[in-house]
Amino acid sequence: MILRSFFRDRIYRNPIKYHSLHRDMVSARMGMTVEQYIWRSVQIAFLCGMLFAVFGYLFGNVIITLVRNRESGLYNVFNLQIPEVFNTPTLGIYLQIMAGLAGLVIGSYAIYRAMLSLPGIEKRNRAIRINMTLHNAIAYMYAMRRGGTQLMVIFRSLSDNSRIYGEVALEFRQIVRDAEFFGYDIISAIRHLSETTPSDKMKVFLEDLLSVIESGGDMAEFLSMRVRLYQEEAGFEQRQFLSFLSIVAESYVTIFVAGPLFLIIIMVVMGMIGTTAVGQLSVITYAVIPIGSLFFILVLDLISVKGEKSGRYMRSKVLNEYSDVKIEQRIGEESLFEQLVKYDRIRNITHHIRHPFESFVNNVDHTFYITVPLALIYILATLLSTPRYTDIELFIDVVDDHIIIAFLMVLIPYAIFYAIWMRKVQGIEAMVPDFLERMAGINQVGLTIAQAISIMVNTNLGVLSYEIRRIKRDMDWGANFTEALIRFEERVSTPAIARTVTLITKASEMSGQIGEVLTIASSDAKMGEGLKRDRLAEMFIYTVIVYLSFLVFLFVVAVLVTQFLPVLANIPTTSLGSVGPLANIGMVQIRTFDRLLYHTCLMQAIFSGLIAGQMGEGSLSSGVKHACILLIIALVTFNYLI
Repeated sequence: MILRSFFRDRIYRNPIKYHSLHRDMVSARMGMTVEQYIWRSVQIAFLCGMLFAVFGYLFGNVIITLVRNRESGLYNVFNLQIPEVFNTPTLGIYLQIMAGLAGLVIGSYAIYRAMLSLPGIEKRNRAIRINMTLHNAIAYMYAMRRGGTQLMVIFRSLSDNSRIYGEVALEFRQIVRDAEFFGYDIISAIRHLSETTPSDKMKVFLEDLLSVIESGGDMAEFLSMRVRLYQEEAGFEQRQFLSFLSIVAESYVTIFVAGPLFLIIIMVVMGMIGTTAVGQLSVITYAVIPIGSLFFILVLDLISVKGEKSGRYMRSKVLNEYSDVKIEQRIGEESLFEQLVKYDRIRNITHHIRHPFESFVNNVDHTFYITVPLALIYILATLLSTPRYTDIELFIDVVDDHIIIAFLMVLIPYAIFYAIWMRKVQGIEAMVPDFLERMAGINQVGLTIAQAISIMVNTNLGVLSYEIRRIKRDMDWGANFTEALIRFEERVSTPAIARTVTLITKASEMSGQIGEVLTIASSDAKMGEGLKRDRLAEMFIYTVIVYLSFLVFLFVVAVLVTQFLPVLANIPTTSLGSVGPLANIGMVQIRTFDRLLYHTCLMQAIFSGLIAGQMGEGSLSSGVKHACILLIIALVTFNYLI
């Protein structure tokens, strides 16, 4: 408590010093005071500093040992004599303690500074996420404003749809909070948000909105113009992102494909001379490549312009009684209700039997319920049927292929059903702009949205035509237009469809004439599809480069395994003498290098496939199919071609 009071007094004495941190924390919506955050940062920094102190103590021990044994690796060009005091054990302990203290101080300070910079990083990340969906949120505001809705009601409705509009809806929720709980008027609440929002684009929008409100201008026209402006800016930002992503893709090929290949060649040559390179090659195979690739995947995820995850809260209400209906309890009807429950259960089972793959297509994660147990049974059967080899290398050589086969048993069904699902979703999203344009045209001639749906049933819109017929069928069975569209959104469940459905349903609730809103929604959907096609076309070449890089990697490894290692294994070691740089040739088994090189190719196949999917299609799930293809290539190459 004394230490915490010290930091509190320090903050109060110099509040200007922490003004920037406070501003970043407010923009990041971190939900704590500067004092609380600094105290937590000090605690985390001290704990991490203790870990650095341990590393410093061990590092000091290594340095002292090397100096004492004259194995520091530095050539004594000045012929300096190492003082004998270094040979005393007491001084060595003191130096190790000093190294530990230095690690504690340096590590704690570095972690503390990193913790102070985290609010700024989160602020920039929130600004990116806000800018991504700002034009969608303004289109939603425009749809409600055209129906005459008050501005505060618009903000409240938008904040309620945070699962669809993401960070921008959470940002507008600050206006609702200030107005309803802190007593701000709407102008003061908007001005306060403009001062604290991390997005410069949103700050400009709110300032212009204040000008329109205070001058009494046409807010609907202002929102309409701003939607179109931000749609154009979103296209420009996407092109900038693609240019940056191209640089990142080239960096991956250089660092994580060509770099490990160069190191592997060096390690193999060194391994034929001595035994130390086996451990180094193992570190590259099982640590450097996986950890480096995971770090690269994380970087890609941070910089990627990806859509927010969508969702909708569904409210269910159990109607136990009706005010105008007389309830009559009858004895002996319990069996009839039990029959209805059994009928529903049998009907669900029958539906799954008739359509066995529908559940997997609608939710690809359901494949794990079958494939994971089958893969575990396969691995268990393999281990039970494998003889107990005393040679660990022989045991690994027998088992590792079966582990990869079990891994493929899990990944291949997932990749297949995910590809089917994505093909369906992409087919629907590709036709949404045409669907909205035709709906806008029909609505502008005076027909209602429900009548427009009845007309659209007879049009050919590819995969979307089936969904339109289902919407029409739901309406024929008594559902209104809003309920039918929400069911359509639940079936497809993508961010683009969720935003489009939310916009249309809200606009139709406000007014029957929503032709202009539909036109804006169509323009937004068309822009999104265009950007998606641009990304696929731009990143296709880098997906091909990843494949070619892996094939080159595999070819070089195959040459090492088939041409280089057998030649060195056949060199008679008796003719090389017992001393010299070539004295240790043959001490390391060739099978060990074969295993390490094979596993390196498998690691490259998995992570190169995932990164190819993330770069090309913006999703790790899309990279599963690439990983499966590369794994099969590596498996076939090492078992049948080498």
